[in-house]
Amino acid sequence: MLQVVSLPDYTEPAQRLAQVLACDYEPVRVHRFPDGESQVCVPPEPASHVVICQSLDRPNDKLIELLLAIQTFRQAGVKRISLVAPYLCYMRQDKAFHPGEAISQQIVGHFLADLIDDLITVDAHLHRINTLQQAIPLDNAINLSAASALGEFLVQQQIHPLLLGPDSESQQWVKQVASVGDFDWAVASKQRISDIDVHITLPTIEFQNRVVVLVDDVISSGHTLAETAQQIQAAGAAKACCLVTHALFAEGAINLLHHAGIEDIWSSDSIPHETNVTQLAGMLGDGLRDLLEN
Repeated sequence: MLQVVSLPDYTEPAQRLAQVLACDYEPVRVHRFPDGESQVCVPPEPASHVVICQSLDRPNDKLIELLLAIQTFRQAGVKRISLVAPYLCYMRQDKAFHPGEAISQQIVGHFLADLIDDLITVDAHLHRINTLQQAIPLDNAINLSAASALGEFLVQQQIHPLLLGPDSESQQWVKQVASVGDFDWAVASKQRISDIDVHITLPTIEFQNRVVVLVDDVISSGHTLAETAQQIQAAGAAKACCLVTHALFAEGAINLLHHAGIEDIWSSDSIPHETNVTQLAGMLGDGLRDLLEN
């Protein structure tokens, strides 16, 4: 027997996954006390196999609430717990650049692996490792990609764009999205000065009068894409848009991007946001079914 649950902020995507899997959905209720602690209440009669559908953006509260929920499910006799986390937090810090820095990818990865039986995520930020299992030491850890869904969305727009990644890390996503519609694509180079200060060098290709879609896995502060947008407009681009899997969007990021000349901002529903244009429930459901069958 299968049951999908979620924390309160992810109800609609979790309900869509439950519909795809043809099973029940129940919420995990959370009360946050004025001092910041959380009271978590899981369904009183859970299924033997619980699927927690929950993106882990803004993760510091959610990781504790996830811990409390999972341990409560275990105490209630749940035999198998699968985490479907379309956005997986703390993956960027995969090495220590200075003495004393926490390698959060390894720490959070082991924390999750000790709690769950299966993990499905989407476009995890894996820069210096080759597989998700290197970050999450589970045999059943799967990293899906939203590239096909995002590429199909672009095909429907009939704008014949040039796709541009803002840095070398974005190349894997740009290339995959471009392959769906046989779009032209290229990748810029980036020098990061600080969290909000970057220098972008465009590739030597023709931008004049092109509709350019900036493609990346995640938008957080927006400074990288804003700087890239300004560069391509100076190079003669007719229009700048951006397409992203994970719409993190720190405060002020949307205004920054529009001020930089980006007209359209499109994202998947890995994180619920007004820019969502494609839903991942079908892909996530297929991935979970394949995992369980194999």
